[in-house]
Amino acid sequence: MSGRSGGLEKARAKMVDAGVDPVAVDTFAHYYRLLEHGETGMIPEASIEPVDMESLADAEVSDEVAADAIGKTVAIKLNGGLGTSMGMERAKSLLCVRRGLSFLDIIARQALHLRTAYDARLPIIFMNSFRTSADTLHALGRYDDLAVEGLPIEFLQNKEPKLLAKDLKPVEWPKEPDLEWCPPGHGDIYTALRGTGLLDQLIEQGYHYAFVSNSDNLGAVPAPKVAGWFAASGAPFAIEAVRRTPSDRKGGHFARRKADGRIVLRETAQTAPEDLEALADLSRHQFCSTNNLWFDLRAMKAKLDERDGILGLPLIRNEKNVDPADPDSPKVIQVETAMGAAIEVFEGARLIEVGRDRFIPVKTTNDLLVLRSDVYEIGTDFALTQVAADVPYVELDADHYKVVGEFDKRFPEGAPSLAKASSLTVDGDWTFGHGVQVVGAVALDGKGAQRVAAGEVLTGSAAGDA
Repeated sequence: MSGRSGGLEKARAKMVDAGVDPVAVDTFAHYYRLLEHGETGMIPEASIEPVDMESLADAEVSDEVAADAIGKTVAIKLNGGLGTSMGMERAKSLLCVRRGLSFLDIIARQALHLRTAYDARLPIIFMNSFRTSADTLHALGRYDDLAVEGLPIEFLQNKEPKLLAKDLKPVEWPKEPDLEWCPPGHGDIYTALRGTGLLDQLIEQGYHYAFVSNSDNLGAVPAPKVAGWFAASGAPFAIEAVRRTPSDRKGGHFARRKADGRIVLRETAQTAPEDLEALADLSRHQFCSTNNLWFDLRAMKAKLDERDGILGLPLIRNEKNVDPADPDSPKVIQVETAMGAAIEVFEGARLIEVGRDRFIPVKTTNDLLVLRSDVYEIGTDFALTQVAADVPYVELDADHYKVVGEFDKRFPEGAPSLAKASSLTVDGDWTFGHGVQVVGAVALDGKGAQRVAAGEVLTGSAAGDA
């Protein structure tokens, strides 16, 4: 037995000891062998071509079809993220968005509103990680009527060992053993749905469609019109896409594989250095994923059964440090998959272009500031409506604003008005008073702690060169 396959046996034993679901162990072994054989998961530019698609704005969906489809839909929110990149150590969805409401509060209220409006069951189920479960359940405790009878409010994503980059053996990190583990990427949702028995349960209870989205994207409402479009399409699987903007240059995109005509989702981690220019070409690859997915529950079950529970999504080889906060800690490989990559597994899978209002992700405090500002309004249905003509570009000095605790200190009276802003760039340590307005393109810079006075109107010309 080579040292490397010895690594697989050790990883397998570690997962079994930790009580990981057997199918998740087999799925991990499948990817381990790919890794061992030098698979990188790269998708060369020469192997793909741009893809075009229909638009939701042009889709005609009758009220009856929409109501019927939403009545057969279950909404699943990916809620395993801790917001570590923003200095958080608990579920990112607990972050306050506004008026004392967190992401979780708004998600719960969106679902409760739709149930009443459409007389639909519309269960909402959270895929939590071993780190977000307790916090999330506690926060949702105030919504007595959120759980649907006979269904859980959560299921847990699986976990797998991080592997040492040098020999692919499971890493040991005794001072913080939790850091020896990682989630297998959100592609694990299919394994977890099957392994927990939830997929069968949903089908038995008469649900036909699943809508899956990230809990940090408040634009991802399980909208009846989109449900109706998906049901009428007869497709087994679909993803909502948006047109890429300059801020999406470094992210993944959709394409069509030349070899078989299937739609693929290429992530940055699957792009070779020489193809990064093509990845960033917004005129060539025009659409990126919202990570809002729709799939037919029975088609998913059939495909998983046919493949013994392993969907076979493309590998994403993610190299990190075992302790993300310590760049000197050992280099590890995290074996991941992306749930959107399942689009290439299903023949007849579809894409649909949606408006940017269905894609409002919060990855950084820059995004959080926009969300807390007056760029969006939260309606009585708890859906977000963009009221500003454009979403401004925001870049805050990472030294002072990257971590939520520090960010909050600098906006003690809430976010400035950004409805008339095109951009806000902050260099240095600025604290904002109450009722500040940003108009046009504004850049602030300065040494030492600075303050923007209450009620001040910042305009491009008045605040340094924009």
